[in-house]
Amino acid sequence: MSPRLANRRIRLLLVFFTLAFLGTFGRAVWLQAVQAQPLDRLAQGQHHVTIDVPAARGSILDRNGVNLAIGRQAITVYANPRHVTNPRPTAIAVGRALHLDADRLYGKLADRSRGFVYLARKADPKRAAALQAQNLIGLGFYPEERRAYPQGSVAAHVLGFAGVDNHGLAGLELARDHTLAGRDGRQTVVRDPFGRTLDVIRSQSPVEGRDIRLTIDNTLQANAQSVLGKAMRRWGAKAATAVVMNPRNGQVLAMAVEPNFDANRFPQTDRDTQRNRAVTDTYEPGSTLKVVTVAGALSQGLVTPSSEFTLAPSIQVADRVIHEAHRTDTERMTVAQILSNSSNVGTVTLAEMLGREGLESWISRFGFGRKTGIDFPGETPGILPSYWSGSTIGTLPIGHGIAITPVQMAAAYAAVANGGVWVRPRLVMGGPMGKGPHRHRIISRHVADQLMAMLRDVVIEGTGIEAEVDGYQVAGKTGTAAKPDPRGGYSTSRYVASFVGVVPASNPRLVILVTVDEPHGAIWGGVVAAPAFQEIAKFALQYLEIPPDALPR
Repeated sequence: MSPRLANRRIRLLLVFFTLAFLGTFGRAVWLQAVQAQPLDRLAQGQHHVTIDVPAARGSILDRNGVNLAIGRQAITVYANPRHVTNPRPTAIAVGRALHLDADRLYGKLADRSRGFVYLARKADPKRAAALQAQNLIGLGFYPEERRAYPQGSVAAHVLGFAGVDNHGLAGLELARDHTLAGRDGRQTVVRDPFGRTLDVIRSQSPVEGRDIRLTIDNTLQANAQSVLGKAMRRWGAKAATAVVMNPRNGQVLAMAVEPNFDANRFPQTDRDTQRNRAVTDTYEPGSTLKVVTVAGALSQGLVTPSSEFTLAPSIQVADRVIHEAHRTDTERMTVAQILSNSSNVGTVTLAEMLGREGLESWISRFGFGRKTGIDFPGETPGILPSYWSGSTIGTLPIGHGIAITPVQMAAAYAAVANGGVWVRPRLVMGGPMGKGPHRHRIISRHVADQLMAMLRDVVIEGTGIEAEVDGYQVAGKTGTAAKPDPRGGYSTSRYVASFVGVVPASNPRLVILVTVDEPHGAIWGGVVAAPAFQEIAKFALQYLEIPPDALPR
């Protein structure tokens, strides 16, 4: 090779290295001067991660401190797909450890466009610990709380449900979410290139949620649900509801609905079964509403309990003829007998004395047509007649053409039992949510005492003899109402049977309402619902050690 050719190659090589150096130097200047801040933010994003630290949700307890809803320890497993070097083996390992579908996990882990994906929310702690021991690159773990309902189906309709993020979605979990939820904390951590935590550089502690105590008694609730379940099976019914309430303070000791479900399986339960029918559903009350007309007539001085009327077996009201349910002869009855024998004709006669304005006023005074204000979401106000025809004064007093909720009816009878003072029902200790007075008088004590005496006769010699409890005086009223037919008019095969009673009648401690929707084989409240009342009352009286107020049979 000639010296001249060698010098040319050396010069070319020198130019190449000079250009390479200048390019590298220029790139370094660009990165250091122009791109420094964006790259610093990118590096911080890759190694500094802020994560939420969930707050522990408060427990829900029954009145005696029994846990109805609690938080259980769980581990959430997540991943940064950009740090996962082998998505397929990692997916198989995670799937095997947590009993998950590996193919679905692989789809998440292989997507490197995302820096964070959940692999399992609130997984079993033991399985998650076994997975964590494998030290798989790109996976992360943090503790969370999983909502659990240790009593299963007991009070499931009342409790509702808290979802995967521990926020209430239904029932009291939703209504009292602000109390139960607490406030999440936050942590900023430093991680190495493999996603492993090196240090916590900033931390804000979570604020735990507060517990709430219910007025519900776990034992009474379980018994009421059991009794309703037996009544449904006995009569082949569509549904049943029971409310057990203390008339003095409005505390609901049991609120049972059948068919029931396990609260831990709330998301898998159909919406129709999830409903708390005692608060959200309405029904035509039938004869249990007659106490309102009688109370109004007594309060306005139109009659006394011993006032007598000659009553035919039917009465013409405008274009409608209203018949007695059981009587075919003309009889002379007192006001007390009208209520104890559940006379349709007698009740309509009293309603005509009150007139439209008087009847409407007393129905409103007893709380029908508006919400009670019970501390449960989704309460229905009920339905009053939207217009009055000539026959409304005949159908409304006997409980047709009006729709109420079970809790409204229980509160109305509780007012009679409480000496005429209406008290707002409640499910949570510490006072009800909702506006308006906590309690107010709707009838005088004298009229309340007169009504209680009449309602005792219903059980002693009237339509409610199946509700009698040995050793206790019982006051109550039966109800039987045909259900409206969607095609118009009323069904001839679908009924709601009900009974609402007070015990002990001489010193009221409990108001118990039972409704049975669409029973078969019998339709009468005194036959279908009264025995269920008796069974619930007998258990509650013994459990609460309420002394007898009558001689045993």
